Amino acid sequence: MTDKDSSSPGEMIEAVDEKISAIRTQSLDFSFNELADMYTDNELIIDPDFQRMFRWSEGAQARFIESLLLELPIPPIFLIERDDRIYELIDGLQRFSSYLHFRGQLKIDGKVLPPLVLSDCDIVEELNGHTYRDLPRALEIKLKRSYVRAEILRKESDPRLRYYMFKRLNTGGERLTEQEVRNATIRLLSNDFNQFIVELSENENFKDCIESVNDNAILRKFDQELVLRFFALKNKGDEYKHEVADFLTEYMEAVSDERDPTEFHFTREREVFEKTFLVIKRVSDILDYGSKIFGSYDPRKHQVRGQFSVFHFEGIAIGLQSVIDRVDPENPEQMIELAEVVRTGKADPVFLRATGGGKNDRIPYRARVRYFADRFAGALS
Repeated sequence: MTDKDSSSPGEMIEAVDEKISAIRTQSLDFSFNELADMYTDNELIIDPDFQRMFRWSEGAQARFIESLLLELPIPPIFLIERDDRIYELIDGLQRFSSYLHFRGQLKIDGKVLPPLVLSDCDIVEELNGHTYRDLPRALEIKLKRSYVRAEILRKESDPRLRYYMFKRLNTGGERLTEQEVRNATIRLLSNDFNQFIVELSENENFKDCIESVNDNAILRKFDQELVLRFFALKNKGDEYKHEVADFLTEYMEAVSDERDPTEFHFTREREVFEKTFLVIKRVSDILDYGSKIFGSYDPRKHQVRGQFSVFHFEGIAIGLQSVIDRVDPENPEQMIELAEVVRTGKADPVFLRATGGGKNDRIPYRARVRYFADRFAGALS
């Protein structure tokens, strides 16, 4: 019987009404000057760990200021009210940060940015080249008194509904990476697992092993996604089918949601993670791969590329779990045996057939992990 067949119209209406009753919202109009004062007084938080990074170009920021001065309509912002009555901005960072930047009040990493100089204003070109302080007094006041509608999710609302609200708000606009959305939203359930991932992404051996990941990918939290991928595949890889992004999100939600029965033993998992990447780092040193331990392989040149490959990451790191309890990182003979498996495996056509374009689904995933799992086990038998 499907969900559709099992729910009567009355039950569906009751379910919707129940969720509505769990949401407490309020709509208020704030002047940007009021919001700036709240930001300065730490009554309005725009924590970058919760929000997308501030990415608008200076031209886009200037055109937003121009829109305010021209009284053009702007979308509402969305706030969450915390238990201490402080607001957190969950949608509208680009707009509000542009205003703060122009006012000379925006802080990034604790430092106040130099005030924005208007550029690329294409309706009132006379604004270009000006800062907030050299605007005519009338325009300065006009900007302060510009209003924006704020939709506020009150503290009495069900935290799970707050979580899903943020996820849905961040499906449009300038697109976030999947990991940025996870980082931002998951703390509405619990931040313990997310913080655990962030901490492990700073592990020195792990960082050395993924050094070939480019800076832009690191900026967009790909290193943290790799930590999540490690645990999700290690612990629930048999449930992975085809959409890896959804699989990772669902695993993170399951571990973070106290109502979900999924277990996660932080101390044990930390030990396994640290041991895994200590071993892989030592294998890399033996092979003199530098940052290429997870590099793809060029069969024409018969060499490992510097380009990071998530397929090699999965094969080696998850495959190693078949023997991780038997591995002694201080045993040089074992390290040499494992290094030889990696050296030959990365160039083996059997493994390479499970990598590359179109291989990000269940069957090739299992093939590449099984390849290294079997060979690591054989090397230590």
